[in-house]
Amino acid sequence: MTFMRPALLALLSLAISLASPLGFAKPAPELVLQLATGDNDAKVAALYAIAGSADPEALPILEALRDDTLKSLGGKQAIIFDGETASDAISGEKLAKVPDELEDVVSNNRVTNALDGAFAALALSSADQSERLEAVKKLQDSANPAILPLLDKALATESDPQIAKLLRLTQAAAQLQHPDKAIRLAAIQTLGGSGEPNAKVLLGALLEKEGSSYREADEALRVAAQQAINSINSHLKLGEAAGGLFTGLSLGSILLLAALGLAITYGLMGVINMAHGELIMIGAYAAYAVQNLIRAHAPDLFEFYPLIAIPVSFCASALVGVAMERLVIRHLYGRPLETLLATWGISLMLIQAVRSLFGAQNVMVENPAWLSGGVQVMSNLILPYNRLAIIAFAVLVVIGMGLILSRTRLGLFVRAVTQNRQMASCVGVATPRVDTMAFGLGSGIAGLAGCALSQVGNVGPDLGQSYIIDSFMVVVLGGVGQLAGTVYAALGLGVLNKLLEGFAGAVLAKIAVLVFIIIFIQKRPQGLFAVKGRFVDN
Repeated sequence: MTFMRPALLALLSLAISLASPLGFAKPAPELVLQLATGDNDAKVAALYAIAGSADPEALPILEALRDDTLKSLGGKQAIIFDGETASDAISGEKLAKVPDELEDVVSNNRVTNALDGAFAALALSSADQSERLEAVKKLQDSANPAILPLLDKALATESDPQIAKLLRLTQAAAQLQHPDKAIRLAAIQTLGGSGEPNAKVLLGALLEKEGSSYREADEALRVAAQQAINSINSHLKLGEAAGGLFTGLSLGSILLLAALGLAITYGLMGVINMAHGELIMIGAYAAYAVQNLIRAHAPDLFEFYPLIAIPVSFCASALVGVAMERLVIRHLYGRPLETLLATWGISLMLIQAVRSLFGAQNVMVENPAWLSGGVQVMSNLILPYNRLAIIAFAVLVVIGMGLILSRTRLGLFVRAVTQNRQMASCVGVATPRVDTMAFGLGSGIAGLAGCALSQVGNVGPDLGQSYIIDSFMVVVLGGVGQLAGTVYAALGLGVLNKLLEGFAGAVLAKIAVLVFIIIFIQKRPQGLFAVKGRFVDN
């Protein structure tokens, strides 16, 4: 009986609202009187009826109830008292004297929720799109047959696809309480086809038991509700799988950007550069510096600062890389252990330098508006714009790298020096200069990775340490000196890592990936792609 009473009151309020011409009329005096003098159930029914009327003139009465200025006079009259003057809530006439017998209108949580729904119902007619969207989201929590005429009217005039979709779902949620079985069955099918988690909750309520009996007495409707829930579960599982795949591609793109520079400095030149992660970090701090400069001196260009930061990050890391090669690494070619130790020492120096300049705490790089938010593909799948931008950026960088290595004079020299340094020197190639330019190119690409990473997380002095090991794994797995192998390895490891995280957790997934790489390299030391051609030791 406790469940049936609100339903009967809701149907009563629906009848009141439909009794008026076209179903949309000003609040009837008896409804206003119910708000001030009725019990809580009567107040809820009155609020539903007022919401269904969609009359803007009801707004002052609702505001009075919300602000506790709606009073009861002897249980027979509704009065609005603002603290100084009193007026009749129905006629609006000002009273000559403030009555002494005014009583407060007491409301419980149900009344408060119904009041919020009434405000939201009135906001559906707003010209502001954001206000209508917020209103329909609130109505989802208080859907009731009384507001069905209002929802029908709003659907007929709504032009925004997102708001119209939410209105249809809210309409179906309200129809679940309709006395007509055919309408309720259609509502169940609508909710089942939506794939929304909220719809699953509404349908699940029909399968709940109250004592020994089901909340929904009709077995056919219960069967339809269970089928709809199964459909939603399948939709949500598909969304989770697609989300895992996208997250894996996103992680793979980040690994690809981080490893591309290393594919040149280690894969093509054979230099074990332990400071590669710090070159990524320098690119990220360069983006942070550009952000602050533009905000301080050219705030109108803030939306475009990532585009300005891209060449700045490349040049900053490339210059540091060239200095490293000229001053240290050039003297250590052919001595991998000394190179490893020297670059590790350089990485510590760079970390400390950044801490001295920018502080030891992480700094925040803000996303411009066009990189904020995301596109909703499914009910449980949102693709962030910054992640989509990184994937597109990684594709462009790979294409640019491929063109440089295959179509330019620098690329020809790099490939010649990699395959046979002595022969390249004999035919006139300035191998020291090629080494410097190639190392600068690889370092600059690491800076691009840092610029991209600054858009998905905070920037700190230890940023590069998170990617140096993964970058080496990508290059080794893909095949030393193979750009295509680096691409496949980065994307494959990113997707594999995210898939394993869903079953074993982040730590065990990392361990499993590492074990996989060790076993793979044991069976195929040359990696995914072996370098074709003859090589001569330097």
